[in-house]
Amino acid sequence: MPPAPPAPAPVPGTPASDAAELRRIHAFLSAFTRRQAERIVPVPGGFAALDDTYALSYGNNYVLIDGPTDPEALPGHADAAMAPLAHRAVYVLDAATGEACAEPLARAGYTLTRTVVMRHTGPLPERGGAREVELPALRGALTESQRRFLPDAPDEVIHTLVERRTARRRGAADVRFLASHDEFGEPASWADLYVDPAAGVAQIEDLVTAASHLGQGHAGVVLDTAVRMGAEAGCTTTFLIALADDWPRHWYERRGFVPVGSVHCFERT
Repeated sequence: MPPAPPAPAPVPGTPASDAAELRRIHAFLSAFTRRQAERIVPVPGGFAALDDTYALSYGNNYVLIDGPTDPEALPGHADAAMAPLAHRAVYVLDAATGEACAEPLARAGYTLTRTVVMRHTGPLPERGGAREVELPALRGALTESQRRFLPDAPDEVIHTLVERRTARRRGAADVRFLASHDEFGEPASWADLYVDPAAGVAQIEDLVTAASHLGQGHAGVVLDTAVRMGAEAGCTTTFLIALADDWPRHWYERRGFVPVGSVHCFERT
């Protein structure tokens, strides 16, 4: 029998009860990743989730470590699992394991981005007024935002990053694309909502606002709607993942989200 995975390490200063919430969130992330992938390649301590349709997308082709692993051997395992892709990406759910992997992966040429897992604990907001939409309604806004974030990316990469949302439909029992619209009916801000009523967990992902609508409150409309929808679906845990050292983390805190853990994201191009 394989060894049990280590208990996830909560962010220092958070209540001990958050460790249980973090275990539920980790289980959700692992399950979502497995279901979304076209194929799975086992690696010690986790698996590689791969999608040949969206081979240019780091977010669809990466190694997820959700159990005990050998940090020194991990770069070789990632190379074997992700060949022949040009990039490498390794995401480690447990904070202590992520820290242990940081030096071996740095020696192998990886850069580390630390992210924070944040759970909503504030008052339940009213629906903000965003509504569910289908991918075609977002395609133009998604393309424009990706070009803003990646101005030098080839058209093929931009196309992949927009269309990969189709694969997210496989990830959870209930996947919704939400948007707040301007007075002309154009998407001003949008996000994904992934709901697993059986597990009681919902994730909010990829909250983005169009450049022309920044500072107008549309992101708050989408966030409030997503939190409310998750609760109405029976989820007692609603979470998101934010960059540890960027301003949106503090905006989320003001809207009722608290840090309960972290994910170490290692990438090599």
